[in-house]
Amino acid sequence: MMPVSKSLINAARGLAPADCVYRGARIFNPFTCLWDDGDLAVTGGRILGIGNYTGKEERDLSGRFIVPGLIDAHVHIESSLLAPKEYARLVALHGTTTVIADPHEIANVAGGRGLGFMLAEREGALVDIRYMLPSCVPATPLDAGGAILDARDLAPFAGREGVAGLGEMLNFPGVLAGDEEVLRKLSLFAIRDGHAPFLSGNDLNAYILAGPDSDHECTNLAEAEEKLKKGMYIYIREGSAEQNIAELIPLVNPVTVSRCCFATDDCHADLLVREGHIDRCIRKAIGCGLAPELAIRMATLSAAERFGLSDRGALTPGRRADFCVIDDPQMFTVQKVFRSGREISPGPPTVPAPLDSRVQCVPPSTEDIRITGSGTARVIGLVPHQILTEPLQYKITGNDIPDLDRDILKVMVCNRYGKNKRGIGLVHGFGFRQGAIACSISHDAHNIVAAGAGDDAICSAIGAVIDAGGAMAAVCGTKKVILALDCAGLMSTLPYDEVARRLGSLSEVTKTMGGIADPFMYLSFLALTVIPALRITDRGVFNAGVFRDVPLFLEDAKYGI
Repeated sequence: MMPVSKSLINAARGLAPADCVYRGARIFNPFTCLWDDGDLAVTGGRILGIGNYTGKEERDLSGRFIVPGLIDAHVHIESSLLAPKEYARLVALHGTTTVIADPHEIANVAGGRGLGFMLAEREGALVDIRYMLPSCVPATPLDAGGAILDARDLAPFAGREGVAGLGEMLNFPGVLAGDEEVLRKLSLFAIRDGHAPFLSGNDLNAYILAGPDSDHECTNLAEAEEKLKKGMYIYIREGSAEQNIAELIPLVNPVTVSRCCFATDDCHADLLVREGHIDRCIRKAIGCGLAPELAIRMATLSAAERFGLSDRGALTPGRRADFCVIDDPQMFTVQKVFRSGREISPGPPTVPAPLDSRVQCVPPSTEDIRITGSGTARVIGLVPHQILTEPLQYKITGNDIPDLDRDILKVMVCNRYGKNKRGIGLVHGFGFRQGAIACSISHDAHNIVAAGAGDDAICSAIGAVIDAGGAMAAVCGTKKVILALDCAGLMSTLPYDEVARRLGSLSEVTKTMGGIADPFMYLSFLALTVIPALRITDRGVFNAGVFRDVPLFLEDAKYGI
Protein backbone atom coordinates (compact mmCIF):
# COMPACT_ATOMS: atom_id res chain seq x y z
CA MET A 1 0.00 0.00 0.00
CA MET A 2 1.32 3.40 -0.96
CA PRO A 3 1.82 5.85 1.94
CA VAL A 4 -0.69 8.62 2.61
CA SER A 5 0.19 12.06 3.97
CA LYS A 6 -1.88 14.95 5.31
CA SER A 7 -0.73 17.11 2.40
CA LEU A 8 -2.04 14.50 -0.05
CA ILE A 9 -5.39 14.39 1.77
CA ASN A 10 -5.60 18.20 1.69
CA ALA A 11 -4.89 18.18 -2.05
CA ALA A 12 -7.61 15.57 -2.61
CA ARG A 13 -10.05 17.77 -0.67
CA GLY A 14 -9.13 20.72 -2.87
CA LEU A 15 -7.58 22.64 0.04
CA ALA A 16 -4.22 22.74 -1.73
CA PRO A 17 -3.46 22.90 -5.44
CA ALA A 18 -2.77 19.65 -7.26
CA ASP A 19 0.53 19.16 -9.05
CA CYS A 20 -1.37 18.97 -12.34
CA VAL A 21 -4.99 19.13 -13.43
CA TYR A 22 -6.15 17.74 -16.78
CA ARG A 23 -9.23 19.63 -17.97
CA GLY A 24 -11.87 18.96 -20.58
CA ALA A 25 -11.36 15.30 -21.33
CA ARG A 26 -13.83 12.47 -20.85
CA ILE A 27 -12.39 9.95 -18.36
CA PHE A 28 -13.03 6.22 -18.54
CA ASN A 29 -14.27 4.52 -15.39
CA PRO A 30 -13.66 0.74 -15.63
CA PHE A 31 -15.85 0.05 -12.57
CA THR A 32 -18.92 1.27 -14.41
CA CYS A 33 -17.63 1.08 -18.00
CA LEU A 34 -18.88 4.63 -18.45
CA TRP A 35 -17.19 7.94 -19.27
CA ASP A 36 -16.98 10.56 -16.52
CA ASP A 37 -16.82 14.30 -17.02
CA GLY A 38 -14.69 16.52 -14.82
CA ASP A 39 -11.12 17.53 -14.13
CA LEU A 40 -8.56 14.83 -13.34
CA ALA A 41 -6.19 15.93 -10.57
CA VAL A 42 -2.77 14.38 -9.90
CA THR A 43 -0.27 14.96 -7.09
CA GLY A 44 2.90 13.04 -6.34
CA GLY A 45 2.22 10.56 -9.10
CA ARG A 46 -1.16 9.60 -7.66
CA ILE A 47 -4.74 10.30 -8.60
CA LEU A 48 -6.47 12.76 -6.27
CA GLY A 49 -9.81 12.35 -7.96
CA ILE A 50 -12.15 13.72 -10.60
CA GLY A 51 -13.90 16.95 -9.64
CA ASN A 52 -13.33 20.68 -9.42
CA TYR A 53 -9.62 21.23 -8.83
CA THR A 54 -6.95 23.85 -9.37
CA GLY A 55 -3.39 22.90 -10.18
CA LYS A 56 0.12 24.25 -10.19
CA GLU A 57 0.05 23.11 -13.81
CA GLU A 58 -3.10 22.76 -15.89
CA ARG A 59 -3.51 21.03 -19.26
CA ASP A 60 -6.43 21.44 -21.61
CA LEU A 61 -7.47 18.09 -23.13
CA SER A 62 -10.82 19.21 -24.51
CA GLY A 63 -12.28 16.80 -27.04
CA ARG A 64 -10.04 13.92 -26.00
CA PHE A 65 -10.40 10.86 -23.80
CA ILE A 66 -8.36 9.57 -20.87
CA VAL A 67 -8.09 5.86 -20.06
CA PRO A 68 -6.01 4.03 -17.43
CA GLY A 69 -2.59 2.74 -18.48
CA LEU A 70 -2.82 -0.49 -20.47
CA ILE A 71 -1.68 -3.83 -19.01
CA ASP A 72 -0.41 -6.91 -20.87
CA ALA A 73 -1.44 -9.92 -18.78
CA HIS A 74 1.03 -12.38 -20.30
CA VAL A 75 4.07 -11.82 -22.49
CA HIS A 76 7.47 -13.31 -23.17
CA ILE A 77 9.63 -10.23 -23.71
CA GLU A 78 12.33 -12.38 -25.30
CA SER A 79 9.98 -13.10 -28.21
CA SER A 80 10.08 -9.43 -29.18
CA LEU A 81 13.84 -9.97 -29.84
CA LEU A 82 14.47 -6.88 -27.67
CA ALA A 83 16.13 -6.52 -24.28
CA PRO A 84 13.57 -5.56 -21.60
CA LYS A 85 14.39 -1.84 -21.36
CA GLU A 86 14.21 -1.46 -25.14
CA TYR A 87 10.98 -3.45 -25.23
CA ALA A 88 9.55 -1.08 -22.62
CA ARG A 89 10.67 1.93 -24.66
CA LEU A 90 8.66 0.61 -27.59
CA VAL A 91 5.42 -0.53 -25.93
CA ALA A 92 5.20 2.61 -23.79
CA LEU A 93 4.50 4.57 -26.97
CA HIS A 94 1.33 2.51 -27.38
CA GLY A 95 -0.21 3.27 -23.99
CA THR A 96 1.17 0.31 -22.07
CA THR A 97 2.33 1.11 -18.55
CA THR A 98 2.51 -2.41 -17.01
CA VAL A 99 3.48 -5.80 -18.44
CA ILE A 100 3.32 -9.17 -16.72
CA ALA A 101 6.21 -11.11 -18.25
CA ASP A 102 7.24 -14.74 -18.00
CA PRO A 103 11.01 -14.99 -18.65
CA HIS A 104 11.06 -18.74 -19.20
CA GLU A 105 12.81 -18.36 -22.56
CA ILE A 106 15.99 -16.93 -21.10
CA ALA A 107 15.69 -19.15 -18.03
CA ASN A 108 15.77 -22.24 -20.26
CA VAL A 109 19.03 -20.99 -21.76
CA ALA A 110 20.79 -19.34 -18.81
CA GLY A 111 18.92 -20.40 -15.65
CA GLY A 112 19.16 -18.14 -12.61
CA ARG A 113 21.70 -15.95 -14.37
CA GLY A 114 19.07 -15.21 -17.02
CA LEU A 115 16.45 -14.39 -14.39
CA GLY A 116 18.88 -12.02 -12.70
CA PHE A 117 19.49 -10.27 -16.02
CA MET A 118 15.77 -9.76 -16.63
CA LEU A 119 15.11 -8.48 -13.11
CA ALA A 120 18.00 -6.02 -13.36
CA GLU A 121 16.61 -4.74 -16.68
CA ARG A 122 13.31 -3.69 -15.08
CA GLU A 123 15.09 -0.98 -13.10
CA GLY A 124 14.64 2.33 -14.91
CA ALA A 125 12.40 0.84 -17.61
CA LEU A 126 9.70 3.15 -18.98
CA VAL A 127 6.96 0.69 -18.04
CA ASP A 128 6.53 -1.39 -14.91
CA ILE A 129 7.71 -4.93 -15.71
CA ARG A 130 6.42 -7.58 -13.31
CA TYR A 131 7.73 -11.12 -13.66
CA MET A 132 6.04 -14.46 -13.20
CA LEU A 133 8.80 -16.90 -12.32
CA PRO A 134 9.12 -19.67 -14.91
CA SER A 135 7.55 -22.85 -13.60
CA CYS A 136 8.90 -25.28 -16.17
CA VAL A 137 12.63 -25.10 -16.84
CA PRO A 138 12.77 -27.33 -18.79
CA ALA A 139 9.25 -27.39 -20.22
CA THR A 140 9.22 -31.17 -19.68
CA PRO A 141 11.92 -33.50 -18.29
CA LEU A 142 12.63 -34.65 -21.86
CA ASP A 143 13.43 -31.17 -23.12
CA ALA A 144 16.33 -29.93 -21.01
CA GLY A 145 18.12 -26.95 -22.51
CA GLY A 146 20.82 -24.92 -20.81
CA ALA A 147 19.42 -25.03 -17.29
CA ILE A 148 17.18 -26.82 -14.81
CA LEU A 149 15.33 -24.82 -12.15
CA ASP A 150 13.57 -26.66 -9.36
CA ALA A 151 11.49 -25.26 -6.49
CA ARG A 152 14.62 -24.69 -4.40
CA ASP A 153 16.13 -22.59 -7.20
CA LEU A 154 12.97 -20.49 -7.54
CA ALA A 155 12.35 -19.92 -3.83
CA PRO A 156 15.04 -17.20 -3.36
CA PHE A 157 13.41 -15.13 -6.11
CA ALA A 158 9.95 -15.33 -4.55
CA GLY A 159 10.26 -12.26 -2.34
CA ARG A 160 12.14 -10.05 -4.79
CA GLU A 161 10.77 -6.74 -5.98
CA GLY A 162 9.03 -7.16 -9.30
CA VAL A 163 8.11 -10.86 -8.90
CA ALA A 164 4.35 -11.32 -9.19
CA GLY A 165 3.83 -15.09 -9.04
CA LEU A 166 4.47 -18.37 -10.81
CA GLY A 167 4.50 -18.45 -14.60
CA GLU A 168 2.48 -20.69 -16.87
CA MET A 169 2.48 -24.29 -15.71
CA LEU A 170 3.23 -25.97 -19.03
CA ASN A 171 3.78 -29.40 -17.52
CA PHE A 172 0.09 -30.28 -17.23
CA PRO A 173 0.89 -34.02 -17.40
CA GLY A 174 3.05 -33.52 -14.29
CA VAL A 175 0.21 -31.69 -12.55
CA LEU A 176 -2.27 -34.45 -13.35
CA ALA A 177 0.17 -37.09 -12.17
CA GLY A 178 0.63 -35.27 -8.85
CA ASP A 179 4.37 -34.89 -9.45
CA GLU A 180 5.85 -33.74 -6.13
CA GLU A 181 8.31 -31.27 -7.65
CA VAL A 182 5.54 -29.66 -9.69
CA LEU A 183 3.36 -29.36 -6.59
CA ARG A 184 6.25 -27.80 -4.64
CA LYS A 185 6.56 -25.10 -7.29
CA LEU A 186 2.83 -24.42 -7.21
CA SER A 187 2.99 -24.00 -3.45
CA LEU A 188 5.49 -21.12 -3.70
CA PHE A 189 2.98 -18.50 -4.88
CA ALA A 190 -0.66 -17.49 -4.52
CA ILE A 191 -0.86 -16.27 -8.14
CA ARG A 192 -0.19 -19.08 -10.63
CA ASP A 193 -0.68 -18.88 -14.37
CA GLY A 194 -1.86 -21.90 -16.31
CA HIS A 195 -1.19 -23.46 -19.70
CA ALA A 196 -3.71 -26.16 -20.56
CA PRO A 197 -4.50 -26.43 -24.28
CA PHE A 198 -7.59 -28.60 -24.89
CA LEU A 199 -7.67 -29.82 -21.28
CA SER A 200 -11.29 -30.53 -20.37
CA GLY A 201 -13.62 -32.36 -18.04
CA ASN A 202 -12.25 -34.00 -14.92
CA ASP A 203 -8.64 -33.47 -15.99
CA LEU A 204 -9.28 -29.73 -16.19
CA ASN A 205 -10.93 -29.89 -12.76
CA ALA A 206 -7.82 -31.55 -11.34
CA TYR A 207 -5.50 -29.04 -13.01
CA ILE A 208 -7.39 -26.08 -11.56
CA LEU A 209 -7.61 -27.73 -8.15
CA ALA A 210 -3.80 -27.96 -8.11
CA GLY A 211 -3.51 -24.17 -8.36
CA PRO A 212 -3.23 -22.70 -11.89
CA ASP A 213 -6.21 -20.42 -12.45
CA SER A 214 -5.62 -18.73 -15.79
CA ASP A 215 -5.20 -19.86 -19.36
CA HIS A 216 -4.03 -18.16 -22.55
CA GLU A 217 -4.02 -21.24 -24.80
CA CYS A 218 -7.73 -21.31 -25.70
CA THR A 219 -8.25 -21.42 -29.45
CA ASN A 220 -12.01 -22.03 -29.63
CA LEU A 221 -14.98 -20.54 -27.82
CA ALA A 222 -16.22 -23.78 -26.23
CA GLU A 223 -12.82 -24.36 -24.62
CA ALA A 224 -12.72 -20.82 -23.23
CA GLU A 225 -16.29 -21.04 -21.94
CA GLU A 226 -15.59 -24.24 -20.01
CA LYS A 227 -12.48 -22.81 -18.41
CA LEU A 228 -14.23 -19.55 -17.53
CA LYS A 229 -17.14 -21.42 -15.94
CA LYS A 230 -14.69 -23.37 -13.81
CA GLY A 231 -13.16 -20.19 -12.43
CA MET A 232 -10.18 -19.53 -14.67
CA TYR A 233 -9.13 -16.12 -15.91
CA ILE A 234 -9.01 -16.14 -19.70
CA TYR A 235 -6.22 -14.21 -21.37
CA ILE A 236 -7.34 -13.64 -24.95
CA ARG A 237 -4.17 -13.79 -26.97
CA GLU A 238 -3.09 -11.92 -30.06
CA GLY A 239 0.54 -12.43 -31.00
CA SER A 240 2.51 -12.69 -34.21
CA ALA A 241 1.47 -16.29 -34.90
CA GLU A 242 -1.18 -16.88 -32.21
CA GLN A 243 -4.25 -14.84 -33.16
CA ASN A 244 -7.29 -15.73 -31.07
CA ILE A 245 -9.28 -12.51 -30.62
CA ALA A 246 -11.66 -13.09 -33.52
CA GLU A 247 -12.60 -16.55 -32.25
CA LEU A 248 -12.78 -15.79 -28.53
CA ILE A 249 -14.09 -12.25 -28.20
CA PRO A 250 -17.77 -13.40 -28.05
CA LEU A 251 -16.84 -14.75 -24.61
CA VAL A 252 -16.69 -11.20 -23.27
CA ASN A 253 -19.79 -9.47 -21.95
CA PRO A 254 -20.55 -7.15 -19.00
CA VAL A 255 -20.72 -10.16 -16.66
CA THR A 256 -17.56 -12.00 -17.80
CA VAL A 257 -15.30 -9.03 -18.57
CA SER A 258 -13.79 -9.03 -15.08
CA ARG A 259 -12.30 -12.49 -15.80
CA CYS A 260 -10.96 -11.63 -19.27
CA CYS A 261 -7.72 -9.86 -20.17
CA PHE A 262 -5.53 -9.34 -23.23
CA ALA A 263 -2.17 -11.06 -23.72
CA THR A 264 0.32 -10.65 -26.54
CA ASP A 265 2.39 -13.70 -25.52
CA ASP A 266 4.87 -13.72 -28.43
CA CYS A 267 5.24 -10.66 -30.70
CA HIS A 268 8.21 -9.74 -32.83
CA ALA A 269 9.40 -6.14 -32.67
CA ASP A 270 8.35 -5.34 -36.25
CA LEU A 271 4.70 -6.12 -35.48
CA LEU A 272 4.86 -3.96 -32.34
CA VAL A 273 6.36 -1.08 -34.34
CA ARG A 274 3.94 -1.45 -37.23
CA GLU A 275 0.64 -2.19 -35.48
CA GLY A 276 1.06 -1.61 -31.75
CA HIS A 277 0.77 -3.58 -28.54
CA ILE A 278 -2.31 -3.85 -26.26
CA ASP A 279 -3.76 -0.91 -28.18
CA ARG A 280 -3.72 -3.21 -31.24
CA CYS A 281 -5.66 -5.82 -29.25
CA ILE A 282 -8.26 -3.23 -28.26
CA ARG A 283 -8.70 -2.09 -31.85
CA LYS A 284 -9.06 -5.64 -33.13
CA ALA A 285 -11.57 -6.56 -30.42
CA ILE A 286 -13.64 -3.48 -31.29
CA GLY A 287 -13.40 -4.42 -34.96
CA CYS A 288 -14.77 -7.85 -34.06
CA GLY A 289 -17.82 -6.27 -32.47
CA LEU A 290 -16.86 -5.76 -28.81
CA ALA A 291 -17.95 -2.49 -27.19
CA PRO A 292 -14.94 -0.18 -26.75
CA GLU A 293 -15.69 0.15 -23.04
CA LEU A 294 -15.47 -3.61 -22.48
CA ALA A 295 -12.25 -3.84 -24.48
CA ILE A 296 -10.68 -1.05 -22.42
CA ARG A 297 -11.87 -2.68 -19.20
CA MET A 298 -10.10 -5.93 -20.23
CA ALA A 299 -6.88 -4.01 -20.84
CA THR A 300 -6.94 -2.14 -17.53
CA LEU A 301 -8.86 -3.07 -14.39
CA SER A 302 -9.43 -6.73 -15.30
CA ALA A 303 -5.71 -7.35 -15.63
CA ALA A 304 -4.85 -5.28 -12.54
CA GLU A 305 -7.32 -7.18 -10.37
CA ARG A 306 -6.14 -10.56 -11.64
CA PHE A 307 -2.62 -9.83 -10.35
CA GLY A 308 -3.68 -8.06 -7.16
CA LEU A 309 -2.40 -4.70 -8.42
CA SER A 310 -4.88 -2.55 -6.52
CA ASP A 311 -2.75 0.55 -7.10
CA ARG A 312 -3.54 0.76 -10.83
CA GLY A 313 -6.10 -0.19 -13.47
CA ALA A 314 -8.48 2.70 -12.73
CA LEU A 315 -8.24 6.48 -12.32
CA THR A 316 -9.74 6.64 -8.84
CA PRO A 317 -8.44 8.35 -5.69
CA GLY A 318 -5.12 7.03 -4.41
CA ARG A 319 -4.16 4.92 -7.42
CA ARG A 320 -1.10 5.46 -9.56
CA ALA A 321 -1.49 8.14 -12.18
CA ASP A 322 -0.81 5.74 -15.05
CA PHE A 323 -2.96 6.77 -17.99
CA CYS A 324 -3.01 7.53 -21.66
CA VAL A 325 -4.77 10.12 -23.79
CA ILE A 326 -6.59 8.85 -26.87
CA ASP A 327 -8.39 10.57 -29.72
CA ASP A 328 -11.53 8.46 -29.83
CA PRO A 329 -12.55 5.20 -28.10
CA GLN A 330 -13.61 3.57 -31.36
CA MET A 331 -10.33 4.24 -33.17
CA PHE A 332 -8.17 4.06 -30.04
CA THR A 333 -5.11 5.95 -31.23
CA VAL A 334 -2.78 6.73 -28.33
CA GLN A 335 -1.57 10.34 -28.29
CA LYS A 336 0.13 10.73 -24.90
CA VAL A 337 1.13 8.32 -22.14
CA PHE A 338 1.70 9.09 -18.45
CA ARG A 339 3.28 6.91 -15.80
CA SER A 340 3.06 8.03 -12.18
CA GLY A 341 1.84 11.39 -13.45
CA ARG A 342 4.81 12.04 -15.73
CA GLU A 343 4.48 12.06 -19.48
CA ILE A 344 6.56 9.28 -20.98
CA SER A 345 9.23 10.37 -23.41
CA PRO A 346 11.13 7.45 -24.96
CA GLY A 347 14.53 9.17 -25.05
CA PRO A 348 17.62 7.44 -26.43
CA PRO A 349 17.97 3.63 -26.29
CA THR A 350 19.95 1.99 -23.53
CA VAL A 351 22.28 -0.83 -24.50
CA PRO A 352 22.66 -3.62 -21.92
CA ALA A 353 25.74 -5.74 -21.69
CA PRO A 354 25.01 -8.88 -23.74
CA LEU A 355 24.23 -11.99 -21.75
CA ASP A 356 26.64 -14.46 -23.26
CA SER A 357 25.46 -18.00 -23.79
CA ARG A 358 27.70 -19.90 -26.16
CA VAL A 359 26.20 -21.87 -29.01
CA GLN A 360 28.06 -25.16 -28.84
CA CYS A 361 27.03 -26.92 -32.01
CA VAL A 362 28.86 -28.58 -34.89
CA PRO A 363 27.38 -27.48 -38.23
CA PRO A 364 25.59 -30.36 -39.95
CA SER A 365 26.51 -31.65 -43.39
CA THR A 366 24.06 -32.59 -46.12
CA GLU A 367 24.77 -36.21 -45.21
CA ASP A 368 23.54 -35.52 -41.67
CA ILE A 369 20.21 -34.31 -42.98
CA ARG A 370 19.47 -37.22 -45.31
CA ILE A 371 16.23 -39.12 -44.85
CA THR A 372 16.55 -42.76 -45.87
CA GLY A 373 13.74 -45.17 -46.50
CA SER A 374 10.17 -44.70 -47.65
CA GLY A 375 6.64 -45.26 -46.41
CA THR A 376 3.89 -43.35 -44.60
CA ALA A 377 5.55 -40.47 -42.81
CA ARG A 378 4.36 -38.25 -40.01
CA VAL A 379 4.34 -34.66 -41.25
CA ILE A 380 3.94 -31.59 -39.02
CA GLY A 381 1.16 -29.46 -40.47
CA LEU A 382 1.29 -25.73 -39.77
CA VAL A 383 -2.03 -24.10 -38.81
CA PRO A 384 -2.42 -20.49 -40.01
CA HIS A 385 -2.39 -17.93 -37.16
CA GLN A 386 -1.90 -20.63 -34.51
CA ILE A 387 1.00 -22.43 -32.87
CA LEU A 388 -0.97 -25.67 -32.84
CA THR A 389 0.01 -28.17 -35.53
CA GLU A 390 -1.90 -30.85 -37.41
CA PRO A 391 -0.71 -34.48 -37.39
CA LEU A 392 -0.54 -35.15 -41.13
CA GLN A 393 0.51 -38.34 -42.92
CA TYR A 394 1.97 -38.61 -46.40
CA LYS A 395 3.45 -41.42 -48.44
CA ILE A 396 7.01 -40.34 -49.17
CA THR A 397 10.37 -41.51 -50.38
CA GLY A 398 13.23 -39.93 -48.46
CA ASN A 399 15.27 -39.12 -51.56
CA ASP A 400 12.34 -37.17 -53.03
CA ILE A 401 12.25 -34.60 -50.22
CA PRO A 402 11.78 -31.69 -50.55
CA ASP A 403 8.51 -32.39 -52.33
CA LEU A 404 7.63 -28.90 -53.49
CA ASP A 405 4.43 -29.97 -55.24
CA ARG A 406 2.96 -31.19 -51.94
CA ASP A 407 4.82 -28.58 -49.85
CA ILE A 408 6.67 -31.18 -47.77
CA LEU A 409 9.99 -29.84 -46.50
CA LYS A 410 12.66 -31.07 -44.11
CA VAL A 411 12.86 -29.57 -40.64
CA MET A 412 15.87 -30.07 -38.37
CA VAL A 413 16.72 -29.34 -34.74
CA CYS A 414 20.36 -29.23 -33.62
CA ASN A 415 21.22 -29.25 -29.93
CA ARG A 416 23.02 -25.99 -29.07
CA TYR A 417 24.41 -27.11 -25.70
CA GLY A 418 27.29 -29.32 -26.86
CA LYS A 419 25.40 -32.63 -26.89
CA ASN A 420 25.80 -33.21 -30.66
CA LYS A 421 22.19 -34.37 -31.04
CA ARG A 422 20.10 -33.76 -34.16
CA GLY A 423 16.50 -34.52 -35.00
CA ILE A 424 15.02 -34.58 -38.51
CA GLY A 425 11.38 -34.42 -39.49
CA LEU A 426 8.99 -33.18 -42.16
CA VAL A 427 6.77 -30.11 -42.22
CA HIS A 428 3.91 -28.91 -44.42
CA GLY A 429 2.73 -25.31 -44.69
CA PHE A 430 5.80 -23.10 -45.09
CA GLY A 431 5.34 -22.97 -48.86
CA PHE A 432 9.03 -22.37 -49.61
CA ARG A 433 10.03 -23.02 -53.21
CA GLN A 434 13.71 -22.38 -52.54
CA GLY A 435 16.08 -21.44 -49.72
CA ALA A 436 15.92 -22.07 -45.97
CA ILE A 437 15.57 -20.33 -42.62
CA ALA A 438 17.12 -21.12 -39.23
CA CYS A 439 17.14 -19.58 -35.78
CA SER A 440 18.37 -20.11 -32.22
CA ILE A 441 14.88 -19.36 -30.88
CA SER A 442 13.15 -22.70 -30.51
CA HIS A 443 10.68 -22.90 -27.65
CA ASP A 444 11.42 -23.83 -25.00
CA ALA A 445 14.89 -25.43 -24.98
CA HIS A 446 16.02 -22.96 -27.66
CA ASN A 447 18.11 -25.29 -29.72
CA ILE A 448 18.75 -24.37 -33.36
CA VAL A 449 15.81 -25.12 -35.64
CA ALA A 450 15.75 -24.90 -39.44
CA ALA A 451 13.46 -25.68 -42.36
CA GLY A 452 13.88 -25.26 -46.06
CA ALA A 453 13.57 -26.37 -49.65
CA GLY A 454 17.05 -27.84 -49.98
CA ASP A 455 19.66 -29.58 -47.87
CA ASP A 456 22.49 -27.22 -48.83
CA ALA A 457 20.38 -24.18 -47.91
CA ILE A 458 19.35 -25.71 -44.58
CA CYS A 459 22.97 -26.46 -43.66
CA SER A 460 24.04 -22.96 -44.74
CA ALA A 461 21.34 -21.30 -42.61
CA ILE A 462 22.24 -23.39 -39.55
CA GLY A 463 25.92 -22.56 -40.07
CA ALA A 464 25.10 -18.84 -40.14
CA VAL A 465 23.27 -19.10 -36.82
CA ILE A 466 26.19 -20.96 -35.24
CA ASP A 467 28.78 -18.50 -36.59
CA ALA A 468 26.81 -15.57 -35.14
CA GLY A 469 26.59 -17.21 -31.72
CA GLY A 470 22.80 -17.19 -32.02
CA ALA A 471 20.74 -15.52 -34.73
CA MET A 472 17.88 -15.60 -37.21
CA ALA A 473 19.12 -16.42 -40.69
CA ALA A 474 17.52 -16.63 -44.15
CA VAL A 475 19.38 -18.09 -47.10
CA CYS A 476 18.13 -18.01 -50.69
CA GLY A 477 20.57 -18.53 -53.55
CA THR A 478 23.38 -16.06 -53.06
CA LYS A 479 21.41 -14.00 -50.53
CA LYS A 480 22.06 -14.50 -46.84
CA VAL A 481 20.51 -12.16 -44.25
CA ILE A 482 21.22 -12.47 -40.53
CA LEU A 483 19.86 -10.82 -37.40
CA ALA A 484 22.40 -11.57 -34.67
CA LEU A 485 20.88 -12.26 -31.25
CA ASP A 486 23.79 -11.40 -28.98
CA CYS A 487 21.79 -11.72 -25.77
CA ALA A 488 21.65 -15.47 -25.03
CA GLY A 489 20.82 -16.21 -28.66
CA LEU A 490 17.31 -14.88 -27.97
CA MET A 491 17.42 -11.08 -28.02
CA SER A 492 19.31 -8.33 -29.75
CA THR A 493 20.88 -5.40 -27.94
CA LEU A 494 20.11 -3.13 -30.92
CA PRO A 495 17.45 -0.38 -30.72
CA TYR A 496 13.92 -1.49 -31.57
CA ASP A 497 13.75 0.42 -34.87
CA GLU A 498 16.94 -1.25 -36.10
CA VAL A 499 15.70 -4.69 -35.06
CA ALA A 500 12.45 -4.00 -36.91
CA ARG A 501 14.41 -2.91 -39.99
CA ARG A 502 16.49 -6.10 -39.98
CA LEU A 503 13.37 -8.21 -39.51
CA GLY A 504 12.07 -6.46 -42.60
CA SER A 505 15.21 -7.50 -44.50
CA LEU A 506 14.68 -11.10 -43.40
CA SER A 507 11.07 -10.89 -44.53
CA GLU A 508 12.11 -9.64 -47.95
CA VAL A 509 14.28 -12.74 -48.42
CA THR A 510 11.57 -15.14 -47.22
CA LYS A 511 9.12 -13.54 -49.66
CA THR A 512 11.44 -14.45 -52.53
CA MET A 513 11.40 -18.02 -51.20
CA GLY A 514 7.64 -18.12 -51.77
CA GLY A 515 6.79 -18.68 -48.12
CA ILE A 516 4.08 -17.75 -45.66
CA ALA A 517 4.11 -14.56 -43.61
CA ASP A 518 6.04 -14.63 -40.31
CA PRO A 519 7.78 -17.96 -41.03
CA PHE A 520 10.28 -17.48 -38.19
CA MET A 521 7.54 -17.30 -35.58
CA TYR A 522 6.02 -20.57 -36.81
CA LEU A 523 9.48 -22.14 -36.98
CA SER A 524 10.31 -21.12 -33.42
CA PHE A 525 7.35 -23.11 -32.02
CA LEU A 526 7.87 -26.37 -33.90
CA ALA A 527 9.86 -27.85 -30.99
CA LEU A 528 7.41 -26.89 -28.22
CA THR A 529 6.31 -30.30 -26.95
CA VAL A 530 3.59 -28.99 -24.62
CA ILE A 531 1.44 -27.81 -27.55
CA PRO A 532 -0.48 -30.30 -29.74
CA ALA A 533 0.04 -32.13 -31.98
CA LEU A 534 3.28 -33.14 -33.75
CA ARG A 535 6.61 -31.51 -32.89
CA ILE A 536 10.28 -31.84 -33.78
CA THR A 537 13.08 -31.94 -31.19
CA ASP A 538 16.77 -32.81 -31.19
CA ARG A 539 15.60 -36.40 -30.67
CA GLY A 540 13.31 -36.47 -33.71
CA VAL A 541 9.52 -36.42 -34.07
CA PHE A 542 7.41 -35.97 -30.92
CA ASN A 543 3.70 -36.70 -30.55
CA ALA A 544 2.19 -34.37 -27.94
CA GLY A 545 -1.03 -36.39 -27.93
CA VAL A 546 0.68 -39.41 -26.36
CA PHE A 547 3.54 -37.29 -24.97
CA ARG A 548 6.38 -39.35 -26.37
CA ASP A 549 8.93 -39.53 -29.16
CA VAL A 550 7.69 -41.38 -32.25
CA PRO A 551 9.44 -42.57 -35.43
CA LEU A 552 9.18 -40.56 -38.62
CA PHE A 553 7.71 -43.49 -40.52
CA LEU A 554 4.58 -45.20 -39.21
CA GLU A 555 5.94 -48.51 -40.40
CA ASP A 556 8.71 -48.21 -37.80
CA ALA A 557 6.26 -47.65 -34.93
CA LYS A 558 5.80 -50.06 -32.06
CA TYR A 559 2.41 -50.83 -30.53
CA GLY A 560 0.73 -48.79 -33.25
CA ILE A 561 2.02 -45.46 -31.87
